[in-house]
Amino acid sequence: MAPSWRLGACSLLTALWLLHCCSCGWSERTSGMAKGETKEQELMSHERVKRGWVWNQFFVVEEYTGTEPLYVGKIQDVLDSVKATLCEMCIPPNSGPPTKNIHTDSDEGEGNIKYTISGEGAGTIFIIDELTGDIHATERLDREEQSYYTLRAQARDRLTNHLLESESEFVIKVQDINDSEPKFLEGPYIGSVAELSQMGTSVMKVTAWDADDPTYGSSARVVYSVLDGESFFTVDRQTGLIRTAVADLDRETQDRYELVVMATDMAGQMGGLSGSTTVTIVITDVNDNPPRFPQKMYQFSVSEGAAVGTPVGRVIATDADMGENADMSYLIKDEEGRELFKVTTDGDTQEAVITIKKPLDFESKRTHNMVVDAVNKHVDPRFLDLGSFRDQTIVRVSVTDADEPPVFLPAEGAIMEVQEDARLGALVGTATAKDPDKENAPVRFSIDRSTDQEQMFHIDPVSGAITLGKILDRETAGWHNITVTAVEADNVSQISHSSVSIRILDVNDNPPELARPYEASICEDVKPGQLIHTISVVDRDEPQSGQRFSFTLAPEATNNRHFTLWDVKDNTVGIRTQRSGFNRHEQNVYLLPILVVDTGPPALSSTGTLTIHVCGCDPEGAIQSCNATAYVISASLSPGALIALLVCMLILIVLVLLILTLKRHRKGQRMSEDEEDMRDNVIKYNDEGGGEQDTQAYDMSALRNLYDFPEAKSGSSESGPDLHALPQWIQGRVSGDGGAADFSLFKGYIRKKVEQADADLSVPPYDSFQTYAFEGTSSPALSLSSIHTLSTTSEQDFSYLSDWGPRFRQLAGYYAPGHPEEEGS
Repeated sequence: MAPSWRLGACSLLTALWLLHCCSCGWSERTSGMAKGETKEQELMSHERVKRGWVWNQFFVVEEYTGTEPLYVGKIQDVLDSVKATLCEMCIPPNSGPPTKNIHTDSDEGEGNIKYTISGEGAGTIFIIDELTGDIHATERLDREEQSYYTLRAQARDRLTNHLLESESEFVIKVQDINDSEPKFLEGPYIGSVAELSQMGTSVMKVTAWDADDPTYGSSARVVYSVLDGESFFTVDRQTGLIRTAVADLDRETQDRYELVVMATDMAGQMGGLSGSTTVTIVITDVNDNPPRFPQKMYQFSVSEGAAVGTPVGRVIATDADMGENADMSYLIKDEEGRELFKVTTDGDTQEAVITIKKPLDFESKRTHNMVVDAVNKHVDPRFLDLGSFRDQTIVRVSVTDADEPPVFLPAEGAIMEVQEDARLGALVGTATAKDPDKENAPVRFSIDRSTDQEQMFHIDPVSGAITLGKILDRETAGWHNITVTAVEADNVSQISHSSVSIRILDVNDNPPELARPYEASICEDVKPGQLIHTISVVDRDEPQSGQRFSFTLAPEATNNRHFTLWDVKDNTVGIRTQRSGFNRHEQNVYLLPILVVDTGPPALSSTGTLTIHVCGCDPEGAIQSCNATAYVISASLSPGALIALLVCMLILIVLVLLILTLKRHRKGQRMSEDEEDMRDNVIKYNDEGGGEQDTQAYDMSALRNLYDFPEAKSGSSESGPDLHALPQWIQGRVSGDGGAADFSLFKGYIRKKVEQADADLSVPPYDSFQTYAFEGTSSPALSLSSIHTLSTTSEQDFSYLSDWGPRFRQLAGYYAPGHPEEEGS
């Protein structure tokens, strides 16, 4: 009974002890997982880890500096202690040797078991004694680099190398020491805070990081403090939040502060490590300073001749603030200054630019004083209690004298009036100008002729009186705009201009006229009193009282019994029929003269004619035709077609005339060429004369020498060569030059051709001249060729040729002597 009880108790104690070991392992796993380390999370998972005979963990201190390997632990010692405890609690006396599961040391100290390890750092960082199972660390460990190592242990039979137990894992944890100082990873820091901020205003937060184990002791517990600058700023010991320590930080006094913030671990206790960083705090600007003028008065001078917009001077107010808080605007406070001057702000320099707004006059006022204000544009309401954010100064402007050009009165230009019937030289008006300077120099006037090119007006250079230079006509031009120039008599560079507008006043010099030629049509069966047409008139005149016309029939139509006038009272008149029964075959057109009279003065009148056509109408009164011919034409062709037809006919007539003219011109030209061409005349001549015996029938010297003509034989020795025997183009030259025509060019050409023809006898004759050259010299009639005949002594009379009729008249003109009566005619 006792042994069985003891065995049950032993089993119960063993189970409880195993549960305790598992709970210890679970707590270690959860603490490892809280650190977020990957390897420890893998090891300390919620899954149940299989335990062999190595179920403990070892600890080793980091940063070991000894010369010998650091002893970590002994696997055999752990087993021995476990076995001893189990034996005392669970195994009864005389129960025999323990089982294999409990007692793993089977060699009894004889070295039959071989211990080995593997895993992280096995063989390099950690070594094990194969016989004893002692584990040593051979290198210096750093927890900040690796906080634990996972290894596996094996127990093998030294002889058979068989595993005595299954492989198991164990952990070697590196215990932390305070060897890492806090570090500001984001430093140095730069922050900002507005000036005049309240005490305790948050500026920025700094954070230091400590690499030591925050779960082990106070090595990673950091507190903050200010080493330099604590008079102006503080830092929260726990959070590192920097705040202002004073409320009167002034950017204009100091615009930045350099702080040194220190972080100390071990919660600031003695022996803790520390690190520091630099914090730059920039004081930002607020609008807490008003503008201020350095001077209370500024003085400038400007010439009275300065143009509007000319800068007079610049003033500036200073502002201790910066950026938009220093932006300011300027204004002129008094009314007189605002009227003559204008102030603007230079955006780049913040200066007040004072310019001239109206022309200044030295003679009127020589000094101008004005008050200029400088005002901040952006005022912060929080600082209104500090005072007014504006300042003012006095600006004095002295006007200096200058020689000014004459000034016209009125300055905006004069308007004058003149009657359109004014005579030449009549006075239109007077231009007035004076020298504004104290000297009051005399002024001379003139008209800018570019504005009066027709010279309609003249001006007296001394008095400025403008007179007429030409007769005016209001209906042509109702207004004349001229420019009058005024210069100082002793300084022509001082010149000014003024426009003068001259209005031409109307005079009733144009009679009223009908607005256009009026025509009306009436039906043959028109009724009496019927309004057939309304006419209106125009008058080029424009009387001030308005147009009013009266209408009557002209005196030559007083006996008219066909039509009457009806005054419509609006400067128009209506025409009514006075009878009925018009017959267009008796009279189809009536001309009604109408006399129109205006109201004057003087009253003018004119007569206009209204043409009235009598037309045939249908029963409804619609006009069908007013003229038979016109009706047919209008029915067949439109006015556009008639115009086109007339244009075509005109073009055809012009073409026919051009063709006839060209033919006549060509015919006349051909006839003149036939008359002037001597060779054609000779060829056409078919009278062979008296035969070969008649050697005096023709004088061939004219053919031999084309332009050496013999003198007339009878009664013409003093009158020069017979012009009738010459071509017309030669006659003109001879008669114009007195017989001194130069034909040397033609002589040389003919002579050259004759020589070439004579030299080449193998060439057949190409003209009649060369054929005549081969008649021989034995002929009693000699040769008729003019080529070898350089002169002639023939005395034969060819006057009988004129008796042979009109066919030989031209030949007779060449050879027969001229008749004095014909030449005279």
